Amino acid sequence: MIRVREAREEDVGQIREIFLAVYGTDYPHRELYDELWLKRSVFTDDALILVAEDTEAGRVVGTASVLFDFGAHSDLVGEFGRLAVHPEYRRMQVGKLLMDKRLEAIKNRLHVGLVVARTVHPYAQRISLVQGFIATGFLPLKHFFRHRESFALLARYFADALTLRRNNPRIIPEVYTLANLVMSQPPFTPDFIVDEDSASYPAGGDYRLEQLQAEGYPALLRIERGRVRNREIFGPMRLDYGFFKLQARQTSYFLARSGGQIVGAVGYTMDPVEHIVRVFELIALADDVVRFLLAELERKCREEMGIEYIEIDVSAYAPRMQRTLLELNFLPVAYVPAMVFYQVERLDIVKMVRLNKLQDLGPLGLTEPVQAVADVVMRGFSTCVIAPRMAQAIKEVPLFRGMNTEQATRLAGVCTVRSIGAGARLFSGHDPGDRLYLMLQGQVTISSGSSARVIGTVQTGETCGEVSLLSARHHSATATAVNDIEVAELFRRDLEDLIRRRPDIGVIIYRNLAVGLGEKLLRSGEWNRDTERSEADSLTLTSESALHRT
Repeated sequence: MIRVREAREEDVGQIREIFLAVYGTDYPHRELYDELWLKRSVFTDDALILVAEDTEAGRVVGTASVLFDFGAHSDLVGEFGRLAVHPEYRRMQVGKLLMDKRLEAIKNRLHVGLVVARTVHPYAQRISLVQGFIATGFLPLKHFFRHRESFALLARYFADALTLRRNNPRIIPEVYTLANLVMSQPPFTPDFIVDEDSASYPAGGDYRLEQLQAEGYPALLRIERGRVRNREIFGPMRLDYGFFKLQARQTSYFLARSGGQIVGAVGYTMDPVEHIVRVFELIALADDVVRFLLAELERKCREEMGIEYIEIDVSAYAPRMQRTLLELNFLPVAYVPAMVFYQVERLDIVKMVRLNKLQDLGPLGLTEPVQAVADVVMRGFSTCVIAPRMAQAIKEVPLFRGMNTEQATRLAGVCTVRSIGAGARLFSGHDPGDRLYLMLQGQVTISSGSSARVIGTVQTGETCGEVSLLSARHHSATATAVNDIEVAELFRRDLEDLIRRRPDIGVIIYRNLAVGLGEKLLRSGEWNRDTERSEADSLTLTSESALHRT
């Protein structure tokens, strides 16, 4: 018989043995194997440690925890921590029993429960989903085990969490798809406002960066208490917790000084084992101090501190901060409704991450809800790779001709990148046309008929598939890669959604596509005037119809 109870001091040795059996002897977080550290965890008020006991064998066979200091204590947020079941007792419902007991123990102590579940297998995801958690995020390459692993973020709500939630968050378009996916799950209804107009925080100012010391703490605290009204970044610590408590929790601040005066600070925690930085607070007297601090912290993490993963929880009601972080190559990985309790309401947050070391995610075992979130998140990271290259190519790529930097970046944000080997086909005649291809590198031949007669080529910087994309017709020709190529794909559904929100971009796209198609038809020399006129008229009519619908 298996029963679940709170851990006691005498269980510590068996808990250690479970961790060894599950994680192995080369696990980098050695504190899990330290019996003194485990004993402290059993007795601390900041955590609830449970064990599953085989009463017949007199043996502890599983353990799970809830960490109450995941958020600030006043936030009433807890993380459902390590759930480990001895390999000999897997598939015996031990994990479910531990989850049930955790929920029963904390339902009157928390508003929001979070699960950070491994994705190398789906077990923790399945248990959480069955227990009413919803998928809210996908954290790529966050934690280091034997190698970096990605994790799913799931949330469940208790007591008055949703009653206290502030409605109508203001999010930037790049957050929309993820936020809409999360908020379309019961019990939510999407109620956010997509903010197209908020600019990022400006660059500028002559500031000097330094590490916070005890003598700078009072001045910084006066700034926070006197001028910070609407927080935009949240975390488990705050400046007013006290300087020595901050030090004990291994937190640090970078200060910005101007003319000898402290004008702002950014607070962060660093995990030297996993090479992770989490930003938890930002205080600034001027708008340009905000960008200075974030940019300098990002630079130091990348160039000096060897940090691979930087994470920030941003208010979903702060589009300027979201936009600023996006421009610093932070991308949204999670949208968590009612995550933070601030003043008298619970606020949604957007979890944004910068990966300084992109690498293969490896094999993933994802449940369907988590897979849907992961697809959206990883598409954003693909965009992160392509957007800077597109921004540099604005003047060279005809599709971007006439766009300013903001318009070109917005268009790049809805594209995905794909590599295709020499000889492979992008599409064949009579295939449905649902996307446009922008050649980033390489060359493609366009052929027609059963004899595969070459009628044209598409070079770096040009597009193909535009007529089928815009007219919703099947392809009339075949596109084949001459060499190894890299293309940006623009799907019809994404183009229509972008143009619906940004008709100014639509006008430029359709004009450039029409001009580019005409140039390719003239260059081919294989099309007669009637065919050229017919194709051009078709594209013009399709463009006018699409713009009319917007």
